[in-house]
Amino acid sequence: MAKEAVEVENDWNSGNSEEDDVVEGEDNIKSLEGDDVIEPYVGMEFESEDDARRCYNDYARRVGFVVRVMQRRRSEIDGRTLARRLGCNKQGFSPNPKGKIGPERKPRPSAREGCKATILFKLEKSGKWVVTRFVKDHNHPLVVTAHEHTNVHDKDKKIQELSRELQRQEELCVAYRERLINFLANVEKQADNLSSKVLAVVENVKKAEAEALNEALTLSEV
Repeated sequence: MAKEAVEVENDWNSGNSEEDDVVEGEDNIKSLEGDDVIEPYVGMEFESEDDARRCYNDYARRVGFVVRVMQRRRSEIDGRTLARRLGCNKQGFSPNPKGKIGPERKPRPSAREGCKATILFKLEKSGKWVVTRFVKDHNHPLVVTAHEHTNVHDKDKKIQELSRELQRQEELCVAYRERLINFLANVEKQADNLSSKVLAVVENVKKAEAEALNEALTLSEV
C-alpha cells in the first residue's frame, strides 16, 4: 500500500474521544424542506472531490453554518488528494495567545465554540468519492440569512418566468420579421404595378404623339 502524506490546512479537532451522532445508510436520505439540497449520509457517493465539497457547501448554506476546510490526506507518490475533511467553522477552539513573543494584544472575539459537526470524504479504488463519516449536530444556533433562505424552487420559478418571457420575445420577433417581409413584398409588388402603369402611360403618350405627328404631316402634304 502506498504511503500517504497528511497535510493539515487548518487546525482540526476530530472529537474521536466522544460518541458523535453519525448518520448512516441510504434510509437517511432527506431533502431539506422541499429543496433539492440533500442532507449528506455515510456511504453517499460523488464523481469527484469538487462534487462532494459542493454538496456539503450547499447543505451548509441551506442549514445555516459556514464551512471550514479541516484536513486533507495526499499520496506521496503523485500528490493526489485521497481524503478530505470539512467541518463547521465553529469547530475547535481558538489558540491560547499566552506565552507568545511580542506585545500583548487585546484578544479578539472567537468564532470557535468546539462544534463537532464534520464530514469526511475518501477516494475509493472505484474512483468515486464516498462519505465515510458525517456528524450532523451543532452545539450552537444555526443562522440562515434571508438571502440563503431563498430556496431552489423560488430560483427555478424565476428562471422559468425569464425563460417564458424570452420565448415570448422570440415569438414576437419572428412575428414582426414575418410582417416586415410581407410588407416589403407588398411594397415591391405595388412598385411593380406602379411601374407597369407608368410604362403604359408613357407608351400611350408616345403613341398619341406619333399619331398627332403623322396627322400633321398628312395635312401639310394636302
